[in-house]
Amino acid sequence: MALVYVDTDPWLSEHEACEKLFREIMAQLTLRGTEQKTSQAYARLSSAIRLRMKQYSSEVQQLKDKLSEASASRSITFQEAERRSRQVELLQSREVQLQQLFNDRNTVYDANRSKLIQTRSTVFADAGTTGWGLDDDDDDAGSYQTQHMSIAELRQQQQRMVQDQDQGLEALSKVISRQKEIAETIGNEVDTQNEIIDDLAEHMDRTDSRIRNETRQVTVIDRKDKTCWYWVVIILLFISILIVSFV
Repeated sequence: MALVYVDTDPWLSEHEACEKLFREIMAQLTLRGTEQKTSQAYARLSSAIRLRMKQYSSEVQQLKDKLSEASASRSITFQEAERRSRQVELLQSREVQLQQLFNDRNTVYDANRSKLIQTRSTVFADAGTTGWGLDDDDDDAGSYQTQHMSIAELRQQQQRMVQDQDQGLEALSKVISRQKEIAETIGNEVDTQNEIIDDLAEHMDRTDSRIRNETRQVTVIDRKDKTCWYWVVIILLFISILIVSFV
């Protein structure tokens, strides 16, 4: 809800809008108090109240800021500034009141719930030791039977919950076992791959060594081959010289 300027002094109009918003929030809090905490209506009202409370806080802060500006510029008298300051303080105290009312609903609900659980536990404990105090009256017998059936149903429900938990734990155990088997398989595969990599590394080292040896042999042979041709040429030249000399 935006602040509306309908008066000659906008600050007064905004103050009136804040008071109207406060009354609307209070009405919503009252309506929420009639709903069950687990209902959808309660959730919707809580969300709406939370938004309106944020809006209320923002508008009160705007009034406070504008009052400070008016006081600093002396556009209003000192007495009027004091009066408006008290009005802002009242709005701020109402904001605290709204927050307490909004939170107290949850606190009361949790307290009542804890009290109810504690009371039921005490009743069940007394039922186990005293047998619910049976009399000869038919009404008392019927009441005992109803209460006894409630305890039996509660025990059955607890047994079903325990069984469900056991089944869940068993399923979880199977999943963990499968994960362990997968992890062991992956570990074995990694070990195998490491062995293969080591064998490849050794084979590559041997191959590299052989290549170096063959390279050296080829170099020696090449050198010897070149030297042999040199000697052949020298011998041929020597024979040619001898033939020329005798002729």
